[in-house]
Amino acid sequence: MASQEKLFLRALKGETTERPPIWLMRQAGRYLPEYMETRAKSKNFLNFCYSPDLATEVTLQPLRRYGFDAAILFADILTIPDALGQKVEFIKGEGPKLEPIRNKEELSKLSIDGIHDHLAPVYETVSRLSKEIPETTALIGFAGAPWTNATYMVEGQGSKTYETIRLIAYQDPDFFQELINLLIEATTEYLSKQIQAGAEAVQLFDSWAGVLPEDQFERWVIEPNKEITSRLKDMHPGIPVIGFPRGAGELYKRFVIETGVDGVSIDQTVPLEWAAKELQPLCTVQGNLDNLCVVAGGQQMEEQVEKILKTMTNGPFIFNLGHGIVPQTPPENVARVVEMVQNFKK
Repeated sequence: MASQEKLFLRALKGETTERPPIWLMRQAGRYLPEYMETRAKSKNFLNFCYSPDLATEVTLQPLRRYGFDAAILFADILTIPDALGQKVEFIKGEGPKLEPIRNKEELSKLSIDGIHDHLAPVYETVSRLSKEIPETTALIGFAGAPWTNATYMVEGQGSKTYETIRLIAYQDPDFFQELINLLIEATTEYLSKQIQAGAEAVQLFDSWAGVLPEDQFERWVIEPNKEITSRLKDMHPGIPVIGFPRGAGELYKRFVIETGVDGVSIDQTVPLEWAAKELQPLCTVQGNLDNLCVVAGGQQMEEQVEKILKTMTNGPFIFNLGHGIVPQTPPENVARVVEMVQNFKK
């Protein structure tokens, strides 16, 4: 089947489809017993991401189980800092730990040279997936957006307040702009190679966009996403780009208008009526079931799914969560969500 006939791509290119396509962020993950079995075969998480055999297998697992309309490459956003030469480790029970980059001298140790050699296993995974996914399923490539990758690179780990990076962005904007510029370059190159390997759409995850005030949001979220989107569209006309500035609130609208993305993923705090009125006329909207609602399941989950479907399906729409599936999610609850969306009739 030709790619333009895939339901996900039709929706992403602005069509109001007969039913919304569905895929879920982190659909390949720890909530699936088959994922845990495969994960046990690798000594650490980065090795797991860089193993085409294992990464291909876990990307395919949720497709076999649920028949999603799109597959998303299994990797991690921190492959970019790792490929640039920053020390990145995943500590069991603690998450990622990085050697912090907080000034120009430390930044000078990073280099874009050789990132494609380092990331070649990821491109191999994309290439395999493009041949192995069902012909009606679309393949999504992805990367972390510059601000979100920078938060880990500067903080050295995840954070609740992001005080270190926010302060550095104010106090040393020249250094910080250099870091962001490096990430714009690396991210564009990375996504372009994924597209060359067979990705039919790409998503930029700006998971920590919501911690910034408007002027900083403009400089460190809108501008980098706009630059990457523009470059990708020049290099790969017709390949859609989805942005996800999680937590952006009313700034979602500015983000969509100014970046030129084809689709925007919205988190669960965004009011549906507002999204339908303010965002859907501008681009395809993707979202936004609360991931904990799927953990809870039952009538409350079904009511939320119905509400999203009724509110959002008069325009271009892709059903998804407001953030990724969490490990404690019962797989049968995911099956029920998929069933409701795939059986939906207007």
